[in-house]
Amino acid sequence: MSKPFRLRLSRPHSHSWRSEAMTLNKPEKLITESPVDRAIRLAPMAAAAAPESERLRRLAQPLVDALVEAGLFRLLMPASVGGEEVSPTTFLSVLEVMANADASTAWCLSQTSVCSTAAASLKLEVAREIFADPGAILASGFGGGQALLVSGGHLISGNWSFGSGSRHATWLAGSCTLCDAGGTPLRNANGQPMARMMLFPQGMATFSETWEVMGLKGTGSDSYAVSELFVPESHSFQFGALAQPHARSPLYALPPDSLWAGGFGSASLGVAQGMLDALIALAQEKTVRGQKRPLSESPVVQALVAEADARLRAARMLLHGTFSEVWAAMQSSGTIDLAQRVSIRLAASHAIQEAKTVVEQCYHAAGTSAVFTSAPFERRFRDMHMISQHLHGRRAHFETVGQFMLGLSPDVVFL
Repeated sequence: MSKPFRLRLSRPHSHSWRSEAMTLNKPEKLITESPVDRAIRLAPMAAAAAPESERLRRLAQPLVDALVEAGLFRLLMPASVGGEEVSPTTFLSVLEVMANADASTAWCLSQTSVCSTAAASLKLEVAREIFADPGAILASGFGGGQALLVSGGHLISGNWSFGSGSRHATWLAGSCTLCDAGGTPLRNANGQPMARMMLFPQGMATFSETWEVMGLKGTGSDSYAVSELFVPESHSFQFGALAQPHARSPLYALPPDSLWAGGFGSASLGVAQGMLDALIALAQEKTVRGQKRPLSESPVVQALVAEADARLRAARMLLHGTFSEVWAAMQSSGTIDLAQRVSIRLAASHAIQEAKTVVEQCYHAAGTSAVFTSAPFERRFRDMHMISQHLHGRRAHFETVGQFMLGLSPDVVFL
């Protein structure tokens, strides 16, 4: 048997703003488990913890501890800070495994893992201050703040929402408009306001419990705010900026939105696969009232499960195949072009929509068996419809792809 993956744990509020110099204690590779094998091992725990995570509206702490111990929050971090720098397809596979068990767990892993690529944009000493601790987790939300230019850095105030994973994070990030000392926004050469992401310890933020939602309840996507908090210049960055010398993997040339899109597509496929597996199991046991034969002998259900399987397999092949092709090209080029970004957008959006279709079909085929919270359908139905409501789940992304295919100038905001 392989030995367990042992990491020192660290929880929120353990960091001071200016902690003592940290040394990089890279964990010994005592295990031979791949990231996917680790996810498979922890999937039953994620499934068992899901009701408690929903009740708490954040991931249950024992599950967070196990994910930290397994290193699953560090898959996309640079090796220079103790991360694994896995390939994109490995990352996608981990998320699908986890989403099959619990979508909230996969969502938090996707959100915070992509956030952790910020380490590539920071100077090595700063990246290690934030990420070298094996328990380090960075979360980020949507919204805006103001960053006043002061000596040595910025004085920031702002409020950010949809902070998935922020409740168990150790550091937070928030986008801020850069302003001079008088509060006037600074502008670039094109006249546009300038903005940067600001990093600060989780314990410095004030949280608001806003996450009263229908699905992905366990993600703890609450709002957080700071007021007149000093952030050193060294702790600001831009997602997608040229990586520092300590992080030269092509991984860090992938735009965060490409990684998030792929991650959410994979999470969707995991939810849908779990739904299909649950329907197949139910169909072999359930006889619908008024019928004499089990659901499995219904021609309608037989066709449904076959077509659903084809949908998921095809969507998975397109998503993984697209990332594999782009990744292979990036090994030599070190960059990603617009056509490649568009192809990722298409594959990810297609995966989300195909997964949604499968979830809806399986839910309806299960009948009243699907409505009980004790059954494996109801939460997946809610979670899938929460994912499809997210900005990465919008059908409008197909318009962006179509614009590019037709020779027009596409909206590149989420590419």
